[in-house]
Amino acid sequence: MKKYQIRIWSPEEYTYPLAFGFIPSLTFYLHEEAERRPMMLVVPGGGYGFVSPAEGEIVARAFYEKGWQAAVLTYTTDLLHLSPVLDQARKDLCRAMRILRSSAGRIGTDPDAIALCGFSAGGHLCADVCINGEDVPDRDRLYDAVSPRPDAAVLCYPVITSGKYAHQGSFIALLGRDASEEALEAVSLEKHVHPDVPPCFLWATEDDGSVPVQNTYLFAEALEKAGVPHEMHTFPHGRHGLSLANETWAEERYGEPYTLEQTMRLIEAVDRGQVQVPEAFEEVFEEMGVRAKGGNTGKDRVPQPDVAQWPDMADRWLRTVLTFSE
Repeated sequence: MKKYQIRIWSPEEYTYPLAFGFIPSLTFYLHEEAERRPMMLVVPGGGYGFVSPAEGEIVARAFYEKGWQAAVLTYTTDLLHLSPVLDQARKDLCRAMRILRSSAGRIGTDPDAIALCGFSAGGHLCADVCINGEDVPDRDRLYDAVSPRPDAAVLCYPVITSGKYAHQGSFIALLGRDASEEALEAVSLEKHVHPDVPPCFLWATEDDGSVPVQNTYLFAEALEKAGVPHEMHTFPHGRHGLSLANETWAEERYGEPYTLEQTMRLIEAVDRGQVQVPEAFEEVFEEMGVRAKGGNTGKDRVPQPDVAQWPDMADRWLRTVLTFSE
């Protein structure tokens, strides 16, 4: 395996105010053989507040082992709800897609077989780009000429709606506490699906206590109405954030915690007195510090063998909607 990381923006291009030197990145997991393979771009969740290591490297490696090239996107987030993400995460993912497609020959990827795999708020980001990606310009004219539209998407317990079943924290981090009804409507993705959305595989659990399963149902219904090929699976039980739902996930063996780079930079800024942690976020901030240092949070996690089948199910389905061969 060839593993390496690149920054997707130059320091001049990236201007998020609470970055403190962080620049979004792609971390690659590539086969070194000359043959072209499909690419899976993994987009972890974290409520637009952090980029979860539980849904990063271990997922990329799972698809790598199934014959895919793989990469993980570390994108812009707002942990303390001090500076809304707005459209920066969307720009991050579109730039990442353009990088993958324009460099497909160099990294052994089929440029017409690039899929996204998004979790929770990362699922919202992926679905957003599936819907709106073609309308997102890139300031670099060479990248702007490249389509950011994925060829398929896997959406895992995704945040979708800003309505009745919303995960409120995600939308506060994304838009701020005083978002207008118009802004919230624009990111309620079930209302904006169109026939050119790429094929989607969705899964969730019926008793998810954080992001109600209705988010998945609403998006699947919208895909059906628009005539977009899709497959949906719901499992009876399972906590939010199941990731691979296997022993690797349950034992928190996530690999290198590079997805928390922005969080670590924020922690360092707090230590320097550049940022004050709001009282309501003190416990969350402490937990993020443990995660960013690769520590175990001590939370009980139990493997769920039925849910753990989803990567095999998604892989089989993707091979019916994408045109590629090993």
